[in-house]
Amino acid sequence: MPMYQPSKRDVVAGFDGGGDGQILDLDTAVKDGVLGGVDGGIVGAGAGEKLDLGKMIQELDLSEVPTVFICPISLEPMQDPVTLCTGQTYERSNILKWFNLGHLTCPTTMQELWDDSITPNTTLYRLIYAWFSQKYLLMKKRSEDVQGRASELVETLKKVKGQARVQALKELHDVVAAHSTARKTVIDEGGVTVMSSLLGPFTSHAVGCEVIGILVCLTLDSDSKKNLMQPAKLSLMVDILNEGSIDTKINCTRLIESLIEENDFRSEIVSSHSLLVGLMRLVKDKRHSNGIFPGLSLLGKLCLHKEVRNLLVSIGAVAQLVELLSALEPECSELALSILDALASIPEGRVALKKCSNTIPNMVNHLMRISENCTQYALSVLWSVCKLAPEECPSVALDAGLAAKLLLVIQSGCNPILKQQSAELLKLCSLNYSDTIFISKCKLTRTIQ
Repeated sequence: MPMYQPSKRDVVAGFDGGGDGQILDLDTAVKDGVLGGVDGGIVGAGAGEKLDLGKMIQELDLSEVPTVFICPISLEPMQDPVTLCTGQTYERSNILKWFNLGHLTCPTTMQELWDDSITPNTTLYRLIYAWFSQKYLLMKKRSEDVQGRASELVETLKKVKGQARVQALKELHDVVAAHSTARKTVIDEGGVTVMSSLLGPFTSHAVGCEVIGILVCLTLDSDSKKNLMQPAKLSLMVDILNEGSIDTKINCTRLIESLIEENDFRSEIVSSHSLLVGLMRLVKDKRHSNGIFPGLSLLGKLCLHKEVRNLLVSIGAVAQLVELLSALEPECSELALSILDALASIPEGRVALKKCSNTIPNMVNHLMRISENCTQYALSVLWSVCKLAPEECPSVALDAGLAAKLLLVIQSGCNPILKQQSAELLKLCSLNYSDTIFISKCKLTRTIQ
């Protein structure tokens, strides 16, 4: 059970009511009148209004709370503090559970109790209530201020143009990125429609970047997504994806990905050479690795459509993705392999995979390495390539250590389908050899070691 060791002097750090951010102990807090006015509700809460302490604690969810407010048993802020004869204070419900378990000791000091009565610590309760009330009211005020400012900015954007529009968008972007209440206000005040109206063939780069940054922060409904899927608006997003900063490129990528999740999405809308080129540039940008995952994620969604797969192969994406594999983080490797597996489903993709000299070594290397999904994708690609050129590719794969990897898959506890596919691929690789030559070709001893 977690135990809380109190300091030699219980203190309340950063209690605003103490003046100048000083540190107060309980005695000083009471002596200086910090707790005055809490009986009928904290000052500023409204006449006669009594705030609920439990609700305040839950809604604030603060990471740093004065240690004197923390129950040594639950390590949570106390709402009903009581003190034992040893002088230690606990949350009432927690210490009663301790007693109900048959313990007759103080949980912190482990002293035997000569008196099992508990005394409400009214002073500490008032201090806890006052501290959380101040934090809560300040949070509410800030939230109201943020909501009001977000509403004002939405109205402003309906009227202003030029640099004033850019400045208003930048401020709104900062506000919605930082505050959930502002995001809700923008949606409730019709801000999505306003943002969408600012996107079009004549939108400046500066305005487009800020609008996209705002939209990607919001939860868009189906109608809003359909409106944003208009060709002129999508064309602007693609242009900004190719020309913007890394943050803007990521925002464009995430926004487009959210748009294509609609059920009635038409793939021809995003069958864009420029879009795919921009995404490939994003995933290959070694200076900004934070763009790799969102870029691959959108490519993976686009690859669900055959038109996009053909176009992706035509821009040389196969060789580029194969070369990227060895340097990617595990979650990105899985995405890249899933894309290559999708491209292997079309004839042009299989030919491109066969032509790339590193396809087979990299696929073999990813078998039984990262995850079962990675193994499945790599195995599928290897099957496609070996099936395409059974006289050439199996030999290359065996030289790369495929046989030992396939045997590991077969002997592992992975999906039975993977085991079956591994057995079939191993059989395919053995067709051109006698048993003796095949065993020699596999180089099992050296590979396994």
